[in-house]
Amino acid sequence: MTADVPGRTGLSLSDLAMVPVRLAMSFIDAPLRWVQKTFGLGGMATFFLLPNMLIFGIFVLLPFFINFAYSMTGGTALFLPDRSFVGTDQYARLFDCANYLDPNSCVEDTFWTAVGNTGWFVVLQVTLMIGFSLVTALILNRDLRARSFWRAVFFFPVLLSPVVVGLIWKWILQRQGLLNFGLFSFGFEPHVWLNDRTWSFAATVGVSIWAHMGFYTLIILAGLQAIPKDLYEAAEMDGTRTSRVFLRITLPLLMPNLLVVIVLVLIRAVQIFDEVYVLTGGGPGTSTLYLTQYIYETGFATQLRNPGLAAAASILMGVVLVVLTLLQLGLSRPSEKKGSRK
Repeated sequence: MTADVPGRTGLSLSDLAMVPVRLAMSFIDAPLRWVQKTFGLGGMATFFLLPNMLIFGIFVLLPFFINFAYSMTGGTALFLPDRSFVGTDQYARLFDCANYLDPNSCVEDTFWTAVGNTGWFVVLQVTLMIGFSLVTALILNRDLRARSFWRAVFFFPVLLSPVVVGLIWKWILQRQGLLNFGLFSFGFEPHVWLNDRTWSFAATVGVSIWAHMGFYTLIILAGLQAIPKDLYEAAEMDGTRTSRVFLRITLPLLMPNLLVVIVLVLIRAVQIFDEVYVLTGGGPGTSTLYLTQYIYETGFATQLRNPGLAAAASILMGVVLVVLTLLQLGLSRPSEKKGSRK
């Protein structure tokens, strides 16, 4: 027990700071008790979920239905009441092709060019992103000197705005940029990287990996740190090879985190826009024109804009993302159950 100090009140600074909190809680407590008494525990859950569901409905569901309504209309007018109903004509126009592998045989050749570019981008970016993130997480999970510093270095690009990322790499890769300056200093001929179709496409893949790899590395690193150390110690005592430890212990137990990474990387890869638009603008030609940029330019940026066609393309992109996500979840469920931690 502590003795009372003369001339001091019994309230400390922490007690005084909690006074407004307690007053606020007393005002909230009465309606919450009434909700629980009237609607039960299920009503309490609905009460707390209602604000989030309201925000989700206003900013996600409502725009989706408006977008679907736009895809059923035609013309260049921007506002929905001024547009004419055309049914599924916009979808039929997108799929009007003699050969889907040859964009030049399609009515909307730019759309299928964007689809092809996006497909190649997704395959390369998702594969390389997961590979680099996994290797980086495995390295950062080891006992390294200044490990926290290196973790911060890899995560730092995630904090940058995509527009800033695009501007930084455009400054590096442009004709009189930092990369050509370095090549010229060592006696090499400078190259116009962003005007070359192959190099510009490779630049968009590389810049996207550089900008977002730290986030996925962090998710995988969290999964690695959650694996019990006892398993590795037992494997070491048994003399198990490192490759076998990785395939039999690390990879199965890491599967839930890898599933999250795969889904997130896939969604971001299909929706790539910001840094690519700043870096290359879709060029040279249409070599780095991806689906999201096609939707933006068709609906807003061109003089003969077609919001209905852009809305139809975005609906198709959303359907493809849902299908791919469900397919990944279905394929990974057996391995996830096999690698679940007990």
